[in-house]
Amino acid sequence: MNAPSGAARPTGGEFLLPRGRLAENVLHFVRLLRAAGLPVGPAKVIDAIAAVEAVGVQNRTDFREALAAVLVSRHEHLALFEQAFDIFWKNPRLLEKMVAAQLPRVLGRVGEETAADNLPARLAQAMLPPKPPQPKHEEDEVEVDAALSFSPREVLQKKDFATMTADELSEVKATLARLKLPVPERPQRRTRASARGTRIDLRATMRGMTGAAGAIAPLAFRARVRRPPPLVVLCDISGSMDRYARMLLHFLHAITNDRHRVSTLVFGTRLTNVTRHLAHRDVDVALAKVAASVDDWAGGTRIGTCLEEFNRRWSRRLLGQNAVVLLISDGLDADAGEGLAFEVERLAKSSARLVWLNPLLRYAGFEARPAGIRAILPYVDDFLPVHNVASLRDLAAALDPGRVRTRSVRRSSPAARQRPYP
Repeated sequence: MNAPSGAARPTGGEFLLPRGRLAENVLHFVRLLRAAGLPVGPAKVIDAIAAVEAVGVQNRTDFREALAAVLVSRHEHLALFEQAFDIFWKNPRLLEKMVAAQLPRVLGRVGEETAADNLPARLAQAMLPPKPPQPKHEEDEVEVDAALSFSPREVLQKKDFATMTADELSEVKATLARLKLPVPERPQRRTRASARGTRIDLRATMRGMTGAAGAIAPLAFRARVRRPPPLVVLCDISGSMDRYARMLLHFLHAITNDRHRVSTLVFGTRLTNVTRHLAHRDVDVALAKVAASVDDWAGGTRIGTCLEEFNRRWSRRLLGQNAVVLLISDGLDADAGEGLAFEVERLAKSSARLVWLNPLLRYAGFEARPAGIRAILPYVDDFLPVHNVASLRDLAAALDPGRVRTRSVRRSSPAARQRPYP
């Protein structure tokens, strides 16, 4: 880093800072972290200044670790802290200007110098200068009858992801982060003690009679344990699904961190398991890791080949215990549906429910003409649209166990009987 004018140039690992403005600079840095979403309050500022004064400012590594020890309380916040530290403390000349409410202007310059496009969305937003306050003009009051109007939030619920502006997408991302997917619980083999149940626990009943001294002991019962089934998501990230996939990943991140046993795999021309990346608490870091691990984003689509790999490598470990599968795709296959029917039938037979979410259903005149759609459609339990927030809210109703019906469409087809499967 370049030394400011009039100051000694650092050598080696030394990290020099204007001593008289140390407290102001740390204060502005904490404000940046708070704007980016880290839970740091006023007390953290005092602790950070004390930590920096204890270790000194001669060594950059010690300076960083001292601030991290005080300001980072959760592991998932560490990546955002490190990026903010590298940007904020990059140029000492800028630190001299970070006083007396000049922070927004300086942070904007830092963002311009450091390729803000590669930053997490929250950090880039926190570094932007605030909008100037709008002057208040004295105008006549206008009464508006809102009896037959719709609120902007209600309109946004039903607006297509592909037609949203940048500001609308930002608002929808915040809504998706709060969405829940209450998958209905299913009874398991295991049982547990219960005040009322369908089975009498003879062992517990006899144990209670030993201490009753001949008196009649109450019956003990056991009930079956109920828990949500595993949820497996197969999301298409091809070029035709690009805009929808980017929004749906925010929804998948929310449900991955909301409940257990959620597995997410994305596919275009190949299959990639991104479950571990979406498990990161910070949505920006999680999506950055997903983007780094996927090589075929917005490319072609080979649905049959990717489902074959899933059935061969992942189905036995992920589709146990009555798993529910969400297939998110428009069904437009580059291989014209070759071998797709066989793989979808195998997938349907290995899962308790197969729900197909297709953004093309937003059109009123939708017809199953492409070969890929005609190959998938006979083996799914539910065929639902997924193009806005309202469609994602309706997904929970489709998973209601009361709507489970017999799946006569899962009879073995002639192609499945003729083709051996390893």
